[in-house]
Amino acid sequence: MNLAALRDRLLLQEDLNFLLTNRVPRIALTRFMGWFSKIRNPWVCRASIAVWRLFTELDLRDAKLQHFDSLHECFTRELKPGARTVDPRPDVLASPCDGIVGAHGTVQAGTVLQAKGSPYRLAELLGSTARAAAFEGGSYVTLRLTSAMYHRFHAPCDGRIRHVSYIAGDTWNVNPIALQRVKALFCRNERACIDLQGPGGVKLALVPVAAILVASIRLHFLDVLLHLRWRGPTQMRCNHSVLKGQELGWFEHGSTIIVFAPPGVQLAEGITTGTPLRMGQALMRLPAW
Repeated sequence: MNLAALRDRLLLQEDLNFLLTNRVPRIALTRFMGWFSKIRNPWVCRASIAVWRLFTELDLRDAKLQHFDSLHECFTRELKPGARTVDPRPDVLASPCDGIVGAHGTVQAGTVLQAKGSPYRLAELLGSTARAAAFEGGSYVTLRLTSAMYHRFHAPCDGRIRHVSYIAGDTWNVNPIALQRVKALFCRNERACIDLQGPGGVKLALVPVAAILVASIRLHFLDVLLHLRWRGPTQMRCNHSVLKGQELGWFEHGSTIIVFAPPGVQLAEGITTGTPLRMGQALMRLPAW
């Protein structure tokens, strides 16, 4: 198959995916999937994973476990020790997750891109004009996790988690075709905004965005499960120390993490749209202190 035919096939798959996942009762389906995925039955689990493999390139060779009691255990699987290498250079911010690089660039006039020609306001995403102002002129990068990928995310550097904002929302699909069609999609979906103080006091933000079939974000340092039924506080102060590469939490399916850094922090070499990354690879470079 030539490249043009492959591209057309992929575009057709994305169109069908958009129609199937965004023209259904998204929240109801997401809640059902949350219940179904936790059924602890080996036959249900094996059948579900078999169906999953029909639609994705699910690769479990680097998983810590090879047999699972539920679909949820497979979604949130841990890795074998040594399956990922975290860039040890002190001036490098590591990718917090496995993912595919989406939109990236510079925050300009409080605006960033979710896809080419599709901007959104950073203050709307973070839920705070003051917090957004800290990243004016800084760098950002969007990392998309497909459903078959490793779903846990990690600290990009040594530092301290200072604050988490939880913002309830919808569960739109976050695949590329949806990002082109749905205005300010990231600002509509459920998300958590994590403030991280890194080396030299640099302020970073990680924004895990949930999506259809997901809508659950686990953050270890809060010891709560943030989801559509969460009725607890939405603003949570923290003072939690983390080490580079330390696990912060997980999604319960594929989704997106957006990383924001202030002026002076640059994207690492080779970060371009469509680039696949693994957790621990270089994502950004800190300025010389």
